[in-house]
Amino acid sequence: MGQHSDRFHVEITVGDQVVDVRAVGEIDIATVGSFRAALWAAPARPVLRLDLSGVRVLSATAVRALVAAHLRIRARGGELVLVDPDPVVARVLRATGLHRVLPVRQSATVGTPEVAELVPA
Repeated sequence: MGQHSDRFHVEITVGDQVVDVRAVGEIDIATVGSFRAALWAAPARPVLRLDLSGVRVLSATAVRALVAAHLRIRARGGELVLVDPDPVVARVLRATGLHRVLPVRQSATVGTPEVAELVPA
């Protein structure tokens, strides 16, 4: 399941306990609607893992969408976990303080869905 445009696309994989969302491209004013729609369309599970390794731009509108998704997921008893942010995206997360609100993690190994250690702040 997923959404696709020239500048941004998202892929969603649903498991029993985890929904994996992989975002690729730029999340800015032009694409944040698709990003938000994908997060809202994800089925309720205890954990929503958002893979940001393919995201090159994370604008202020994207940060607001992440905060809204976090609040929505937390309200239904779940957790939003950010995984493998690109270095530019990681700087945005630190600059906005979002890394203190949401867990930011690195995957243990490529190709496995497990999430390991916290990213240093």
